[in-house]
Amino acid sequence: MGRLFWKFFFFIWLAQLAGVLGTGIVFWLDRQALEQRFESRPPPGFRPPAAYGVLPPPPPRGGLHQPPLPRIAGGLLASLLCAAGLAWYVAKPIRQLRGAFEAAAEGNLEVKIGERMGKRRDELADLGHDFDRMTEHLRALMDGQRRLLHDVSHELRSPLARLQAAIGLARQQPARLEDSLQRIEREGERMNRLVGELLTLSRLEAGVEVPLEGVDVGELLADLVADARFEAAGKQVTVNCQNSPNFIVRANGELLHRAIENVVRNALRYSPLGGVVDIKLSRRDAARCQIEIVDQGPGVPGSELESIFAPFFRVVGQGDGYGLGLAIARRVLAAIDGTIHAENGVDRGLRVVLELPLVV
Repeated sequence: MGRLFWKFFFFIWLAQLAGVLGTGIVFWLDRQALEQRFESRPPPGFRPPAAYGVLPPPPPRGGLHQPPLPRIAGGLLASLLCAAGLAWYVAKPIRQLRGAFEAAAEGNLEVKIGERMGKRRDELADLGHDFDRMTEHLRALMDGQRRLLHDVSHELRSPLARLQAAIGLARQQPARLEDSLQRIEREGERMNRLVGELLTLSRLEAGVEVPLEGVDVGELLADLVADARFEAAGKQVTVNCQNSPNFIVRANGELLHRAIENVVRNALRYSPLGGVVDIKLSRRDAARCQIEIVDQGPGVPGSELESIFAPFFRVVGQGDGYGLGLAIARRVLAAIDGTIHAENGVDRGLRVVLELPLVV
Protein backbone atom coordinates (compact mmCIF):
# COMPACT_ATOMS: atom_id res chain seq x y z
CA MET A 1 0.00 0.00 0.00
CA GLY A 2 1.14 3.55 -0.71
CA ARG A 3 1.79 6.29 1.78
CA LEU A 4 -1.36 8.18 0.83
CA PHE A 5 -3.43 5.08 1.61
CA TRP A 6 -1.96 4.86 5.09
CA LYS A 7 -2.60 8.55 5.67
CA PHE A 8 -6.25 8.12 4.74
CA PHE A 9 -6.41 5.02 6.92
CA PHE A 10 -4.90 6.87 9.87
CA PHE A 11 -7.27 9.85 9.58
CA ILE A 12 -10.36 7.68 9.19
CA TRP A 13 -9.30 5.47 12.07
CA LEU A 14 -8.67 8.56 14.20
CA ALA A 15 -12.13 9.88 13.37
CA GLN A 16 -13.70 6.56 14.33
CA LEU A 17 -11.69 6.47 17.51
CA ALA A 18 -12.87 9.97 18.38
CA GLY A 19 -16.47 8.90 17.76
CA VAL A 20 -16.11 5.83 19.93
CA LEU A 21 -14.47 7.80 22.71
CA GLY A 22 -17.11 10.51 22.50
CA THR A 23 -19.94 7.97 22.69
CA GLY A 24 -18.28 6.24 25.61
CA ILE A 25 -17.86 9.50 27.47
CA VAL A 26 -21.54 10.34 26.92
CA PHE A 27 -22.65 7.00 28.32
CA TRP A 28 -20.19 7.33 31.19
CA LEU A 29 -21.51 10.75 32.13
CA ASP A 30 -25.10 9.51 32.00
CA ARG A 31 -24.17 6.56 34.17
CA GLN A 32 -22.51 8.89 36.63
CA ALA A 33 -25.68 10.99 36.82
CA LEU A 34 -27.83 7.88 37.27
CA GLU A 35 -25.63 6.58 40.07
CA GLN A 36 -25.79 9.93 41.80
CA ARG A 37 -29.59 9.83 41.69
CA PHE A 38 -29.66 6.36 43.16
CA GLU A 39 -27.24 7.43 45.86
CA SER A 40 -29.46 10.39 46.69
CA ARG A 41 -32.45 8.11 47.61
CA PRO A 42 -33.75 8.65 51.19
CA PRO A 43 -32.74 6.08 53.80
CA PRO A 44 -35.36 3.66 55.31
CA GLY A 45 -37.80 5.32 57.67
CA PHE A 46 -37.38 8.67 56.05
CA ARG A 47 -40.78 10.38 55.57
CA PRO A 48 -41.01 12.49 52.42
CA PRO A 49 -42.23 16.06 52.72
CA ALA A 50 -45.60 15.05 51.22
CA ALA A 51 -46.41 13.26 54.49
CA TYR A 52 -46.37 16.67 56.13
CA GLY A 53 -48.45 18.24 53.41
CA VAL A 54 -45.46 19.69 51.51
CA LEU A 55 -45.28 18.83 47.79
CA PRO A 56 -41.79 18.27 46.32
CA PRO A 57 -40.80 20.11 43.12
CA PRO A 58 -41.76 18.27 39.95
CA PRO A 59 -38.96 16.25 38.29
CA PRO A 60 -37.41 17.68 35.12
CA ARG A 61 -39.27 16.79 31.98
CA GLY A 62 -37.71 13.89 30.15
CA GLY A 63 -35.58 12.88 33.11
CA LEU A 64 -32.65 10.65 32.11
CA HIS A 65 -34.06 10.20 28.62
CA GLN A 66 -33.41 13.79 27.56
CA PRO A 67 -30.71 13.73 24.81
CA PRO A 68 -27.38 15.36 25.78
CA LEU A 69 -27.54 18.06 23.13
CA PRO A 70 -24.32 19.91 24.10
CA ARG A 71 -22.32 16.69 23.95
CA ILE A 72 -23.80 15.72 20.59
CA ALA A 73 -23.01 19.19 19.27
CA GLY A 74 -19.45 18.82 20.51
CA GLY A 75 -19.08 15.46 18.77
CA LEU A 76 -20.45 16.88 15.54
CA LEU A 77 -18.10 19.84 15.72
CA ALA A 78 -15.12 17.53 16.31
CA SER A 79 -16.09 15.34 13.35
CA LEU A 80 -16.56 18.38 11.15
CA LEU A 81 -13.11 19.69 12.07
CA CYS A 82 -11.58 16.25 11.39
CA ALA A 83 -13.30 16.01 7.99
CA ALA A 84 -12.31 19.57 7.09
CA GLY A 85 -8.69 18.88 7.98
CA LEU A 86 -8.64 15.71 5.90
CA ALA A 87 -10.30 17.42 2.92
CA TRP A 88 -7.89 20.35 3.10
CA TYR A 89 -4.87 18.07 3.37
CA VAL A 90 -5.86 16.20 0.21
CA ALA A 91 -7.43 19.02 -1.81
CA LYS A 92 -4.68 21.63 -1.42
CA PRO A 93 -1.96 19.84 -3.49
CA ILE A 94 -4.59 18.76 -6.02
CA ARG A 95 -5.59 22.40 -6.52
CA GLN A 96 -1.92 23.31 -6.95
CA LEU A 97 -1.45 20.55 -9.51
CA ARG A 98 -4.56 21.66 -11.38
CA GLY A 99 -3.30 25.23 -11.54
CA ALA A 100 0.09 24.03 -12.76
CA PHE A 101 -1.48 21.91 -15.50
CA GLU A 102 -3.59 24.87 -16.63
CA ALA A 103 -0.47 27.04 -16.77
CA ALA A 104 1.38 24.35 -18.76
CA ALA A 105 -1.56 24.06 -21.17
CA GLU A 106 -1.21 27.81 -21.84
CA GLY A 107 2.50 27.41 -22.56
CA ASN A 108 3.93 28.45 -19.20
CA LEU A 109 6.43 25.73 -18.26
CA GLU A 110 8.16 27.73 -15.53
CA VAL A 111 5.69 26.69 -12.80
CA LYS A 112 7.25 24.54 -10.05
CA ILE A 113 5.09 22.31 -7.86
CA GLY A 114 7.60 20.22 -5.94
CA GLU A 115 8.77 23.18 -3.88
CA ARG A 116 5.20 23.98 -2.80
CA MET A 117 4.67 20.49 -1.40
CA GLY A 118 6.77 21.35 1.62
CA LYS A 119 7.73 18.30 3.68
CA ARG A 120 5.03 16.01 2.31
CA ARG A 121 6.22 12.50 1.60
CA ASP A 122 3.39 10.78 -0.24
CA GLU A 123 2.12 10.06 -3.76
CA LEU A 124 0.84 13.61 -4.24
CA ALA A 125 4.28 15.02 -3.46
CA ASP A 126 5.84 12.47 -5.85
CA LEU A 127 3.34 13.57 -8.51
CA GLY A 128 4.40 17.18 -7.99
CA HIS A 129 8.09 16.32 -8.46
CA ASP A 130 7.24 14.22 -11.53
CA PHE A 131 5.38 17.21 -12.95
CA ASP A 132 8.46 19.40 -12.43
CA ARG A 133 10.65 16.87 -14.23
CA MET A 134 8.14 16.63 -17.07
CA THR A 135 7.98 20.41 -17.57
CA GLU A 136 11.77 20.65 -17.42
CA HIS A 137 12.08 17.99 -20.11
CA LEU A 138 9.41 19.66 -22.26
CA ARG A 139 11.12 23.02 -21.86
CA ALA A 140 14.42 21.50 -22.97
CA LEU A 141 12.74 19.93 -26.01
CA MET A 142 11.05 23.19 -26.97
CA ASP A 143 14.28 25.13 -26.53
CA GLY A 144 16.05 22.54 -28.67
CA GLN A 145 13.42 22.86 -31.39
CA ARG A 146 13.69 26.64 -31.39
CA ARG A 147 17.47 26.42 -31.53
CA LEU A 148 17.30 23.82 -34.30
CA LEU A 149 14.92 26.01 -36.33
CA HIS A 150 17.22 28.97 -35.86
CA ASP A 151 20.30 26.99 -36.88
CA VAL A 152 18.61 25.46 -39.91
CA SER A 153 17.45 28.90 -41.04
CA HIS A 154 20.97 30.22 -40.61
CA GLU A 155 22.55 27.32 -42.49
CA LEU A 156 20.11 27.57 -45.40
CA ARG A 157 20.49 31.33 -45.69
CA SER A 158 24.11 31.21 -46.90
CA PRO A 159 23.68 28.77 -49.83
CA LEU A 160 20.45 30.51 -50.84
CA ALA A 161 22.25 33.85 -50.89
CA ARG A 162 25.02 32.37 -53.03
CA LEU A 163 22.43 30.85 -55.37
CA GLN A 164 20.79 34.23 -55.84
CA ALA A 165 24.18 35.83 -56.44
CA ALA A 166 25.07 33.20 -59.05
CA ILE A 167 21.74 33.68 -60.82
CA GLY A 168 22.22 37.45 -60.84
CA LEU A 169 25.76 37.05 -62.18
CA ALA A 170 24.51 34.77 -64.96
CA ARG A 171 21.98 37.38 -66.03
CA GLN A 172 24.44 40.26 -65.89
CA GLN A 173 27.36 38.41 -67.48
CA PRO A 174 26.13 35.76 -69.90
CA ALA A 175 29.73 35.02 -70.85
CA ARG A 176 30.31 33.54 -67.39
CA LEU A 177 27.22 31.34 -67.55
CA GLU A 178 29.22 28.13 -67.12
CA ASP A 179 30.87 29.40 -63.90
CA SER A 180 27.49 30.46 -62.57
CA LEU A 181 25.96 27.07 -63.37
CA GLN A 182 28.79 25.31 -61.56
CA ARG A 183 28.25 27.53 -58.54
CA ILE A 184 24.50 26.85 -58.64
CA GLU A 185 25.12 23.10 -58.88
CA ARG A 186 27.58 23.20 -56.00
CA GLU A 187 25.23 25.14 -53.74
CA GLY A 188 22.34 22.85 -54.67
CA GLU A 189 24.41 19.85 -53.61
CA ARG A 190 25.27 21.53 -50.33
CA MET A 191 21.59 22.19 -49.61
CA ASN A 192 20.65 18.66 -50.59
CA ARG A 193 23.30 17.26 -48.24
CA LEU A 194 22.13 19.48 -45.41
CA VAL A 195 18.49 18.47 -45.87
CA GLY A 196 19.49 14.80 -45.99
CA GLU A 197 21.41 15.08 -42.73
CA LEU A 198 18.52 16.93 -41.11
CA LEU A 199 16.08 14.23 -42.15
CA THR A 200 18.36 11.54 -40.75
CA LEU A 201 18.76 13.45 -37.48
CA SER A 202 15.01 14.04 -37.14
CA ARG A 203 14.26 10.35 -37.74
CA LEU A 204 16.73 9.34 -35.05
CA GLU A 205 15.46 11.90 -32.54
CA ALA A 206 11.85 10.92 -33.23
CA GLY A 207 12.70 7.30 -32.47
CA VAL A 208 11.47 6.01 -35.84
CA GLU A 209 12.03 2.27 -35.89
CA VAL A 210 14.48 1.03 -38.51
CA PRO A 211 15.15 -2.58 -39.48
CA LEU A 212 18.03 -4.14 -37.57
CA GLU A 213 20.26 -6.93 -38.78
CA GLY A 214 23.56 -8.57 -38.04
CA VAL A 215 26.34 -6.32 -39.37
CA ASP A 216 29.95 -7.39 -39.78
CA VAL A 217 31.82 -4.37 -38.40
CA GLY A 218 35.15 -5.54 -39.83
CA GLU A 219 33.77 -5.75 -43.35
CA LEU A 220 31.95 -2.43 -43.01
CA LEU A 221 35.09 -0.74 -41.72
CA ALA A 222 37.19 -2.15 -44.59
CA ASP A 223 34.84 -0.52 -47.12
CA LEU A 224 34.97 2.77 -45.22
CA VAL A 225 38.77 2.74 -45.10
CA ALA A 226 38.94 2.19 -48.85
CA ASP A 227 36.70 5.21 -49.48
CA ALA A 228 38.61 7.29 -46.91
CA ARG A 229 41.96 6.55 -48.56
CA PHE A 230 40.59 7.64 -51.92
CA GLU A 231 39.30 10.90 -50.41
CA ALA A 232 42.49 11.48 -48.39
CA ALA A 233 44.76 11.17 -51.40
CA GLY A 234 43.96 14.74 -52.45
CA LYS A 235 45.19 16.07 -49.10
CA GLN A 236 48.15 13.69 -48.95
CA VAL A 237 46.74 12.26 -45.72
CA THR A 238 47.58 8.66 -44.83
CA VAL A 239 44.84 6.42 -43.44
CA ASN A 240 46.18 3.52 -41.40
CA CYS A 241 43.96 0.62 -40.37
CA GLN A 242 44.99 -2.68 -38.83
CA ASN A 243 43.51 -5.94 -40.03
CA SER A 244 39.92 -5.73 -38.83
CA PRO A 245 38.56 -8.79 -36.99
CA ASN A 246 35.05 -9.96 -37.77
CA PHE A 247 32.76 -8.64 -35.06
CA ILE A 248 28.99 -8.96 -35.51
CA VAL A 249 26.70 -6.30 -34.07
CA ARG A 250 22.93 -5.90 -34.39
CA ALA A 251 22.29 -2.58 -36.11
CA ASN A 252 20.99 -0.91 -39.22
CA GLY A 253 23.83 -1.27 -41.70
CA GLU A 254 23.15 1.98 -43.56
CA LEU A 255 22.92 4.13 -40.43
CA LEU A 256 25.94 2.52 -38.80
CA HIS A 257 27.94 3.07 -42.01
CA ARG A 258 26.94 6.74 -41.99
CA ALA A 259 27.81 7.16 -38.31
CA ILE A 260 31.33 5.75 -38.66
CA GLU A 261 31.83 7.56 -41.97
CA ASN A 262 30.92 10.87 -40.34
CA VAL A 263 33.63 10.40 -37.72
CA VAL A 264 36.23 9.32 -40.30
CA ARG A 265 35.44 12.21 -42.64
CA ASN A 266 35.58 14.58 -39.67
CA ALA A 267 39.09 13.29 -38.92
CA LEU A 268 40.11 13.77 -42.57
CA ARG A 269 38.67 17.29 -42.65
CA TYR A 270 40.80 18.48 -39.74
CA SER A 271 43.96 16.55 -40.57
CA PRO A 272 46.86 18.73 -41.77
CA LEU A 273 48.55 18.27 -45.10
CA GLY A 274 50.61 15.09 -44.94
CA GLY A 275 48.95 14.00 -41.66
CA VAL A 276 47.95 10.53 -40.52
CA VAL A 277 44.59 9.11 -39.45
CA ASP A 278 44.76 5.88 -37.44
CA ILE A 279 41.74 3.56 -37.31
CA LYS A 280 41.66 0.53 -35.03
CA LEU A 281 38.96 -2.06 -34.36
CA SER A 282 39.39 -4.21 -31.24
CA ARG A 283 37.45 -6.07 -28.58
CA ARG A 284 36.81 -4.06 -25.45
CA ASP A 285 35.33 -6.86 -23.36
CA ALA A 286 33.26 -10.00 -23.78
CA ALA A 287 30.16 -8.07 -24.85
CA ARG A 288 31.51 -5.01 -26.69
CA CYS A 289 33.96 -4.00 -29.39
CA GLN A 290 35.36 -0.54 -30.02
CA ILE A 291 36.56 1.55 -32.95
CA GLU A 292 39.25 4.16 -32.32
CA ILE A 293 39.73 6.97 -34.82
CA VAL A 294 42.71 9.25 -34.11
CA ASP A 295 43.76 12.25 -36.19
CA GLN A 296 46.57 14.80 -35.99
CA GLY A 297 44.40 17.88 -36.24
CA PRO A 298 44.22 20.84 -33.83
CA GLY A 299 42.02 18.98 -31.33
CA VAL A 300 39.14 20.47 -29.38
CA PRO A 301 39.17 22.65 -26.23
CA GLY A 302 38.54 20.46 -23.20
CA SER A 303 35.38 22.34 -22.25
CA GLU A 304 33.85 21.60 -25.66
CA LEU A 305 34.55 17.88 -25.96
CA GLU A 306 30.96 17.04 -25.08
CA SER A 307 29.44 19.91 -27.06
CA ILE A 308 30.81 18.68 -30.40
CA PHE A 309 28.09 15.98 -30.35
CA ALA A 310 25.32 18.60 -30.25
CA PRO A 311 23.59 19.51 -33.54
CA PHE A 312 25.11 22.49 -35.38
CA PHE A 313 27.93 22.93 -32.89
CA ARG A 314 31.23 23.88 -34.46
CA VAL A 315 34.50 24.80 -32.82
CA VAL A 316 35.29 28.42 -33.55
CA GLY A 317 37.73 28.79 -36.41
CA GLN A 318 37.68 25.12 -37.42
CA GLY A 319 36.13 23.95 -40.67
CA ASP A 320 32.97 24.90 -42.51
CA GLY A 321 30.76 21.85 -41.98
CA TYR A 322 27.22 21.87 -40.64
CA GLY A 323 28.01 20.36 -37.26
CA LEU A 324 25.62 17.43 -37.79
CA GLY A 325 27.95 14.52 -38.42
CA LEU A 326 28.91 13.75 -34.84
CA ALA A 327 25.37 14.45 -33.62
CA ILE A 328 24.07 11.82 -36.04
CA ALA A 329 26.80 9.40 -34.99
CA ARG A 330 25.85 9.71 -31.31
CA ARG A 331 22.18 9.11 -31.98
CA VAL A 332 22.88 6.11 -34.20
CA LEU A 333 25.07 4.59 -31.49
CA ALA A 334 22.48 5.32 -28.81
CA ALA A 335 19.79 3.55 -30.88
CA ILE A 336 21.78 0.28 -30.74
CA ASP A 337 22.88 0.64 -27.11
CA GLY A 338 26.33 1.87 -28.10
CA THR A 339 28.35 4.89 -26.99
CA ILE A 340 30.70 7.45 -28.49
CA HIS A 341 33.05 9.88 -26.78
CA ALA A 342 36.00 12.08 -27.70
CA GLU A 343 39.22 13.08 -26.00
CA ASN A 344 42.28 15.07 -26.98
CA GLY A 345 45.51 13.30 -27.81
CA VAL A 346 48.64 13.58 -25.72
CA ASP A 347 50.37 15.98 -28.10
CA ARG A 348 47.63 17.04 -30.50
CA GLY A 349 44.73 15.69 -32.47
CA LEU A 350 41.41 14.16 -31.45
CA ARG A 351 40.67 10.56 -30.44
CA VAL A 352 37.09 9.40 -30.97
CA VAL A 353 36.04 6.03 -29.54
CA LEU A 354 32.90 4.20 -30.65
CA GLU A 355 31.73 1.26 -28.54
CA LEU A 356 29.34 -1.28 -30.08
CA PRO A 357 27.52 -4.17 -28.40
CA LEU A 358 28.36 -7.57 -29.88
CA VAL A 359 25.86 -10.23 -30.83
CA VAL A 360 26.53 -13.04 -28.36
